[in-house]
Amino acid sequence: MPDTGVEIDANENCIVRAEMTEFPLFMRNPINAVNANQKSAGVEGFIYDGADGSQVVIFQCATSGISMEHVHAFDEYFVVLQGEYTLGMEGRTIKLTAGMEYIIPKGIPHDGGFIAGTRTINAFGGKRAERRSGGALK
Repeated sequence: MPDTGVEIDANENCIVRAEMTEFPLFMRNPINAVNANQKSAGVEGFIYDGADGSQVVIFQCATSGISMEHVHAFDEYFVVLQGEYTLGMEGRTIKLTAGMEYIIPKGIPHDGGFIAGTRTINAFGGKRAERRSGGALK
């Protein structure tokens, strides 16, 4: 049976593991993988589309690395689930660790650095990325 990150007891009550080191397999379906030129080296990303054109992208980082400075035409929200992400924005450096959230307003250039093992959930007010497989699911 594949590792889902959730254990079920004899009474079929869910018991969530205290520590997960990656997103469950169903969330990492290759058909939703972010195109390689739209993510940093050593990072896996998976896209989920909103009916309004927004996107949620989950990222997990196998290695430490950087996200080069970039800007979006829409707001970005993210939460760090595990690890550490250091955000660079408007001359400031903001260290975010597990449980911390941040909103980056549209039009603000930003960059960042992350350590191996970091996992984030990012929500974008517009289309942030394309799937490696090419288009939307049918």
